[in-house]
Amino acid sequence: MAKTHIRFDWAIKKLLRDKANYVVLEGFITELLGQEITIKSILEGESNRLTEDNKLNRVDILALNTAGELLLVEVQNSSENDYFHRMLFGVSTLLTQYLDEGEPYSKLKKVYSINIVYFTLGQGQDYIYEGKLDFRGRHHQDSLGLSSLQKELFKLEQVYQIFPEYYILRVNQFDNVTRNNLDEWIYFLKNSEIKEEFQARGLAEAKEKLRIENLPLPERVAYQNYLENKRYEISLLEGAEAAGKLQGRAEKAIEIAKAMKARGIDLDLIVATTGLTKEDVENFLMVAKGLNIEV
Repeated sequence: MAKTHIRFDWAIKKLLRDKANYVVLEGFITELLGQEITIKSILEGESNRLTEDNKLNRVDILALNTAGELLLVEVQNSSENDYFHRMLFGVSTLLTQYLDEGEPYSKLKKVYSINIVYFTLGQGQDYIYEGKLDFRGRHHQDSLGLSSLQKELFKLEQVYQIFPEYYILRVNQFDNVTRNNLDEWIYFLKNSEIKEEFQARGLAEAKEKLRIENLPLPERVAYQNYLENKRYEISLLEGAEAAGKLQGRAEKAIEIAKAMKARGIDLDLIVATTGLTKEDVENFLMVAKGLNIEV
């Protein structure tokens, strides 16, 4: 089935900065955070100053809401081992960038770091992870809270409300079963499809505003080129992974065969010991010969 809606990373780069489209981003963040979000303005994200239109491995959008909080939404397409570190760096940069010189620390803005990743980040079974700071007592296992004076001064109830919050959506781990409104959004993020029955905030607007056929012809051509580039990148990655696995298997089999052959063990016993087929062993031995590896 042909995709009818624009990928979210392209939408962030091209469409969601338009004030008329704030409602789409507001809907997504509202469903994710479980609180009403109204965007006041879109600020310039780091990657968008550096990223060419046809290279959207990473795009981000930085929004300021009416509560004075910073909302950083980032889409990462390709694998990055130090992504956790970059999440921390991005938030740290925002904290210092948006505190004027001479202002008290109490003026630091609340930051929400929302990360949509299309690769297997870390190790875990879930597809939605959130991180909030909680100071736990070593002896009594209690949570360190705000004093009455601090609650009055800062108009907050909990310590974690001061600190950044991190959200990670591991899109490829989603099983395409929509159990709630947020799952409807993740289904869209994964499949670029908005079903008729979806009722999550912002999706009704996204369904109309993010249609491929609504793009001007030059933008539509650019978008199709982007999709083709993305398919090519995926193909290269899958090919490299398959080649790596095959090479690893060949090297292991060659080592086993080499050791057994060196002991004068015949081919049939090598096959029985390794669990490989006779053809596999012969092929691996041929590979070894081709690589000038003595067997």
